[in-house]
Amino acid sequence: MSHLKPGLALVALLALAACQSKPAAPPAAAIGPVAGLPAAVPPGGAGCGPAIARTQAVVDSDVATGNLNAPVGKRFSADLANASAACEAGRDGEALRLLAAAKARYGYP
Repeated sequence: MSHLKPGLALVALLALAACQSKPAAPPAAAIGPVAGLPAAVPPGGAGCGPAIARTQAVVDSDVATGNLNAPVGKRFSADLANASAACEAGRDGEALRLLAAAKARYGYP
């Protein structure tokens, strides 16, 4: 005969089941925009233009959430503007080097 009372066994079984199940994540559309964050989706694609735009979107978001100090974000954005100018002038290689240097300087992967 078991030393556990039937009610305790049921509680233990339910606790074990709760530990084994994973809660379902809500669909992305149900989450909606977060206050203070940009609602725009950074552009996809390859090349210097979209890469610079994606990085700028991350910088803007990090400044908006306080994960990046605003003056540092301003300097980072100025470096990205230099990369963007090179990209717009058709100097893709230079633009991508400037982008990589800026990301490294500010610790972004």
